Amino acid sequence: MRLVDYLDKGISVAADQACLTTGEESLTYREVGDLSGRIASALVARGVEPGASVAILSANDPVAFATVFGISRAGAVWCPVNPRNEAAENRELLERFDCEVLVHQAAFTGLVDAIAPDLPGLHTIVCLDGERDGSHPWADFLAGGQEPVDRHEPDDIAMIVGTGGTTGRPKGVVLTHQNLETMTALTLMGYPIGERPVYLAVAPLTHAAGVLCFPMLVSGGEIVIARTPDVDAILDLVPRHGVTHLFLPPTLVYMLLDAPALDTTDLSSLRCFWYGAAPMSVARLTEAIDRVGPVMAQLFGQTEAPMMLTMLPPDEHVDEDGAPIPSRLSSAGRAAPLVTLAIVDEHGVHQPTGERGEIVVRSSLVMRGYYRDPEATAAATIDGWHRTGDIGYLDEERYLHIVDRAKDMIITGGFNVYSAEVEQALMRHPAVQDCAVVGRPDERWGERVVAVVQLRPGRVVDPSELRSFVRAEIGGVKAPKELHLWDDLPRSKVGKVVKPDVRARLDADPATPG
Repeated sequence: MRLVDYLDKGISVAADQACLTTGEESLTYREVGDLSGRIASALVARGVEPGASVAILSANDPVAFATVFGISRAGAVWCPVNPRNEAAENRELLERFDCEVLVHQAAFTGLVDAIAPDLPGLHTIVCLDGERDGSHPWADFLAGGQEPVDRHEPDDIAMIVGTGGTTGRPKGVVLTHQNLETMTALTLMGYPIGERPVYLAVAPLTHAAGVLCFPMLVSGGEIVIARTPDVDAILDLVPRHGVTHLFLPPTLVYMLLDAPALDTTDLSSLRCFWYGAAPMSVARLTEAIDRVGPVMAQLFGQTEAPMMLTMLPPDEHVDEDGAPIPSRLSSAGRAAPLVTLAIVDEHGVHQPTGERGEIVVRSSLVMRGYYRDPEATAAATIDGWHRTGDIGYLDEERYLHIVDRAKDMIITGGFNVYSAEVEQALMRHPAVQDCAVVGRPDERWGERVVAVVQLRPGRVVDPSELRSFVRAEIGGVKAPKELHLWDDLPRSKVGKVVKPDVRARLDADPATPG
């Protein structure tokens, strides 16, 4: 299925029902379908051929998301561009992905001004909601379309997604229609979707929030688009729209749990509250099950294999009596039905149950490769398996436990210390809001374990107390030798803690640790 086929399926079952809602305004399925056709026709009139790359630079917006389906209907390739990227990164992405058309919101005119002059291959720039010198106004762009267009080439590339660039030059992940169809099928197979779901898209539609829309569309569901990731807005929108499905990264889940209005907000409409994109504290997940309800649902994937490598649906979080199962909560779930997963050592040798190694997978979920980068594509594969770059192990019940990114493992005094294990221990302390653990050079130990902690609002704690707490939890070898208290942690555009930035700040900051 093409991306637009999910919309067309929704039209067939809910043509006059709300499809995309923002604020008090909604577009029905029929209206979004008609708009996608006009966008496709306008793109073709501008010379866009099948397989050409079209970029969207926008915050969460219903018309911008409808443009995704117009791009697909024209047989072109969607290139989501995050407006929170630096100008240089976005310019590089548009150039590397051979983008011919850029659709942008007026709010990002300055960013477009900064990058457009260096992109001669960009022959058409369109402004969704205002004016910019050199951009076609949205109405004029649509008026340029002629005959209806519906290019059906389902086996071609669906989208090219930048990897983010937090650890070097960003790469372009090539996702096919089959990749996204597999992801959609797994979502429908593994989680409670039900009739007429209402999905609240809070995270950027350029990332997880966007691709999770597709299974909602085939079910004729409504997508409520939050323009900004605001906790108060979430607590207002869920009861107002009867939201059934929600995805948040752990950072926002923690903020939601700390919101004063949480316990007085009616969240009974929720069927499935996904969390993912980073490890989550078991202690806070247990709290979420208690306060939000038995609706928490984990998913683990990566840009190269979107969302559904492993799955932990709500009913697997708890036992027959509804009590959380700690050993499950510390896992990322089990391999999805259409995914084969294994653990290998540095030589590619498969490891037995309980042994740690790199997580590798085989699935139609896995990307075609990195755009025009055969060397990086080859490096991501070992004996036909996709290398995730994550370290983990499988327990006796085949639940996957992720212990670290391969590049983040700390070797101190000859012992391997996995930062995720130390972070989990820190998160069990009631004063800790979030944290990051990294290794730093040490003359005696080779590397020493260093923790940076963000406390919950209004909490005060001495760093030595936190170090003692971790020592009691997991032992002295793994306990931080340094511990810093920061007001906030450096984060990526989707809320993940950026450890290279943590290391850089530690190197530049002469402050004495606790």
